Amino acid sequence: MNWTLALPEIVLGVSGLLILLGGVIPKKESFFPVSMAVIGALVLTAALVLGQAEGTAFLGQYVSDAFSRFSKVLILLGAALGLVLALDWNEKQGLARFEYSVLLLFATLGMMVMVSANDLMSLYIGLELLSLSLYVIAAFDRDNPRSAEAGLKYFVLGALASGLLLYGSSLVYGFAGTTNFDRLADALHGGQASTGLVVGLVFVLAGLCFKVSAVPFHMWTPDVYEGAPTPVTGFFATAPKVAAIALLMRVLAGPFADLSAQWGQVIWLAAAGSMILGAFAAIGQRNIKRLMAYSSIGHVGYALMGLAVVNDTGYRGVLVYMAIYVVMNLGTFAVLVAMRRQGRALETIDDLAGLGRTDPGMALWMGVFMFSMAGIPPLAGFFGKLYVFLAAVQQGYWVLAVIGVLTSVVASYYYLRIVKLMYFDAPAGALDARPVGLTMVMTGTGLLTLVFFLFPAQLIGAAQVAVASLTG
Repeated sequence: MNWTLALPEIVLGVSGLLILLGGVIPKKESFFPVSMAVIGALVLTAALVLGQAEGTAFLGQYVSDAFSRFSKVLILLGAALGLVLALDWNEKQGLARFEYSVLLLFATLGMMVMVSANDLMSLYIGLELLSLSLYVIAAFDRDNPRSAEAGLKYFVLGALASGLLLYGSSLVYGFAGTTNFDRLADALHGGQASTGLVVGLVFVLAGLCFKVSAVPFHMWTPDVYEGAPTPVTGFFATAPKVAAIALLMRVLAGPFADLSAQWGQVIWLAAAGSMILGAFAAIGQRNIKRLMAYSSIGHVGYALMGLAVVNDTGYRGVLVYMAIYVVMNLGTFAVLVAMRRQGRALETIDDLAGLGRTDPGMALWMGVFMFSMAGIPPLAGFFGKLYVFLAAVQQGYWVLAVIGVLTSVVASYYYLRIVKLMYFDAPAGALDARPVGLTMVMTGTGLLTLVFFLFPAQLIGAAQVAVASLTG
């Protein structure tokens, strides 16, 4: 059975159970020590992932390859820094309960199972472990009606998406006779598929597009992002996005690769719709978390553009884009979590007015992230868009590329509006002193975003190896 291949997941799962036990036993509040233990477990798991061998385990349900390793390292980075964002915030908001860290750990475990899934059944198990954890942490601020509403909306729509995914999986099994990705690839070799199988694939795609909040399955995103506690929103916007995009790539470029003529059209429409909605719907937003929600929908559209191209260059562009996106987003949310005046958390864009005079350091990093998200060279975000746009142009997807460029221009308006507010408007008042953890996150991610153009080869090379292992 070769269970040792899944050692990172096993270690993380056992660590989660032990940490949960350790959090329950003490009488006093144990949020900080439990959080440190969880971060330690995530770092240990990352080390195990980097040393992971390649192969399949559990009767072909689990696969370990360069693609899963690349995705898992990004997921673990997003989870660890996402937890750092919550350390001070949860204390000040009265949410310093150890269950938060444990839920985040099990969500990460679910994401790792997702990207190593080699069967529709293991895919679903990982997806549900992630989803159940996210439903709870979305509503973690249970005394806040907005947080409770966010959790409920996410749960109801998430349950619908899970139902679509299960129904699609049952159709795939019924018409192909298997749920294993390798056997599905053999059965579909040559692109011959029954209508029922194609319908099943569409339902599976619908369930997965919900998880990446691609149009038209995006409706939950603005309300959940706004209602959930800000560190939770930062986590939602990074690690689960990587896991869901990686899962989409695993499913579409693996077992269903020969049906690209069918699913390519769906991804094309989802990419175009996401880019257009993300650009235009964010323009009128005053709440910065809702703005980031529409921004994330737009960024998913750019990533899906690389997937729609259906070749190794496009897939490489997707991985490079997601790696850069995680870094930019973590830095941006470090700034948002630090937006606090006289002990009160702030959420509107106008609260950033005059930040360049009251806190030049934070304004500098926020400016870097906004310029990068707008795709302005030589920042990292420019290279992320460059690789997916080049892949689209090389394959003749001119319409998609033009939509991408035009929506980037439109989106630049609301990113640059934030920069204008910080540097040219009268200060709204000084923000409270930043915790050290937030300063470290925004500085580290800011430097990576700023100097990426000096060493892009390492990331591009790792993405190339990951794609080669995915497409075989």
